[in-house]
Amino acid sequence: MGFFDKIFKKKEPATDKSGKTETSINSYEDFWEWFVKNEQTFAKVATNGDAVEKLFFDPITEKLNQLKDGYLMLVGMLDNQIELVITADGSVKNFVFVEELVAAAPQLPGWKFTALKPGLGADSLAINMGNFSFDKNTLAFYPNTSAEYPDEIDITLTYTDFGPDEYSQVFNGAYLFLDNTLGELELATTIDNIDIVPKAKAQDELIPIEKLSDYLVWRQKEFVEKYEHSTYNGENDNYTAIEGKTENGNGVVAIINTGVLHWDAKASHPWMLNIKIEYNSINGSGMPDGNVMEQLSNFEDSLTGSLKAEDGYLYLGRQTGNNARDIYFACREFRKPSKVVNDLMRQNPDLQGSFEIYKDKYWQTMSPFMRN
Repeated sequence: MGFFDKIFKKKEPATDKSGKTETSINSYEDFWEWFVKNEQTFAKVATNGDAVEKLFFDPITEKLNQLKDGYLMLVGMLDNQIELVITADGSVKNFVFVEELVAAAPQLPGWKFTALKPGLGADSLAINMGNFSFDKNTLAFYPNTSAEYPDEIDITLTYTDFGPDEYSQVFNGAYLFLDNTLGELELATTIDNIDIVPKAKAQDELIPIEKLSDYLVWRQKEFVEKYEHSTYNGENDNYTAIEGKTENGNGVVAIINTGVLHWDAKASHPWMLNIKIEYNSINGSGMPDGNVMEQLSNFEDSLTGSLKAEDGYLYLGRQTGNNARDIYFACREFRKPSKVVNDLMRQNPDLQGSFEIYKDKYWQTMSPFMRN
C-alpha cells in the first residue's frame, strides 16, 4: 500500500469571521455528510499528492476533532481506489470510536475506508529506519514462558546486530514493522510484552518472523478456550480500607475489593481500566471537599451501574488522596468501557478526568493493594 507519509495532528476547530465554528460536527453522520460534500476535492488532492496536509488532512482533522480527539489517518492508493485508513495510533481506548466512525461511512465509488491500520504480512514488507532495515531476513522471534505468568504472551525479537546505544532505534523500527505486519488491532490486543536483542544473544531457537501471526492466533485460541467459562462469584467480595500517606504527609485512602484480588482466574479479565479524576483540595489536605465528594460518588455509581460484574467488568476499588481519585476495573474486553467512560466524562464536564485501558492479565497494577 503506497501510503503518503502523513499523519494528521490535533488542531483547534476552525472558525469563521464571526467566531462561530464552521459546519458543526456532532455525530458520525454529520461528519460523513460533510465529507461527501467535499469528496471530489479530497479525491483530487489524494490522487495527485499535492498539498495533502493542507488540503486533505487539515480540514478533515478539524472536523473529526469536533467529535473526539484521538483520530489519526493515513491515505494512499490501493487497487485504483483511494484508501483512507482511520487509526488510533495504537491507543486501545480509542479503537471503538475509530471502528464506529468507519462503520458509519457511506459507499463512495473510488474510495475504501478502513478502520485501524491493517496487517500487510511479513513476506514482502521492509521498513528502513536510519541505517537499519527491518524485514523477514533481519528479524526473527522466540517466545518466553513464565511459571508465574503462564498466560502472558511474551516474545523476544532478534535483529541481525546492534549496539547498546542503538537499542531504542532498533526497537522502534522493529515495533513499526510488527505494527504493519500484524495490524494495529492484533499487535495491541495479543502481545503482552516485547523485547529485542542482537541475534547472537538469542536464548532460544529462532522462529521466522513471518510465522509470528500464526503463533499469536494459536496462543489466543488457547487462552480463550481456557477462560471462556470463567465467572467470578461476587459472594467473595470483601472491601478493605487501606490508609497511607504521601511524601508531603497528606493522607491517602483506598477502598479495595481484596476478595477479588485473590481470584485465581484474573487473566479471564485481562484489560485494566484506570480512571483518574483530579480535583482541587480547598483545605490543602489533598482530600475532596463535600461537593467534590458528592460528584465523585455519583460518577462512580454511574460507572458501577453500567459496568457490571455479570457482564464482564469487575470493580476492583478506588484510591483517593493527593488531589486525585483513581478508580480501577478489570474487564473482559475494552470497547464498552471506553464508550461508558467517555460518555460519563462528557456528561460531567466539571470533573477533570482521564482514563487508560491496557493489557494487564495478572492485575499487576493492583499489586500495591494485594496482601496475603
